[in-house]
Amino acid sequence: MFAVLLALLTSPVWAAPGLPAVTVQGAGGEQTYTLSLQILALMTALTLLPALLLAMTAFTRIIIVLAVLRQALGMPQTPPNQVLLGLALFLTLFIMAPVFQAVYTRGLEPYLNDRVGFEEAVQAGVEPLKGFMLAQTREQDIKLFLDMRGDPAPETAAGVPLPVLVAAFMTSELKTAFQIGFVIFIPFLIIDLVVASVLMAMGMMMLSPMLVSLPFKLLLFVLVDGWVLLLGTLASSFVVSGGAAG
Repeated sequence: MFAVLLALLTSPVWAAPGLPAVTVQGAGGEQTYTLSLQILALMTALTLLPALLLAMTAFTRIIIVLAVLRQALGMPQTPPNQVLLGLALFLTLFIMAPVFQAVYTRGLEPYLNDRVGFEEAVQAGVEPLKGFMLAQTREQDIKLFLDMRGDPAPETAAGVPLPVLVAAFMTSELKTAFQIGFVIFIPFLIIDLVVASVLMAMGMMMLSPMLVSLPFKLLLFVLVDGWVLLLGTLASSFVVSGGAAG
């Protein structure tokens, strides 16, 4: 362990220059932030990363649909939460890959190469995310939050303020996820109704219909290749516009 630590400390990586100082121009003039303040801001941003993942990506719709599927199958604990979260996370990364690539190309890469300032890099990096959210958000949801703030309707969709867009995007994602969940629930509900009716006709009142219908629901889900069908439908339900991914 000491040899490994010594090798790391003598590595050329530690001799590389640190992050450049960030200069932000405001009303009171320019303000330069040192490396220590940058690290503090970075650590603070990492604590907000889960909230940003929920609020500005495809994660919300995916995890809600997967949770509804688990309830429709009648297995509240299977697959486990860790499996559903991992599946939702990686599917989110797959769907958002063009958007993240655009964020890096337009914002982060020019800033790291000292071609643009910090504020300009942030503004350019947010634009692909706004384009993605606008493509999934309903106009009435945006209008609702604009009316709540008392703001006039912008002339173009790109002029929607980011807080309004994030709130409207979350509302639209919840509505869309519930619509997809309703469609998923219907065939499993029909199986439950048929099994319950058969058991009542046979006089088997003490046998749980959920216990009997579970194998049939699993068989139906496997026969139609349910996971591939569901994940493919979820991935295709998102619109990644050229403005967001280009």
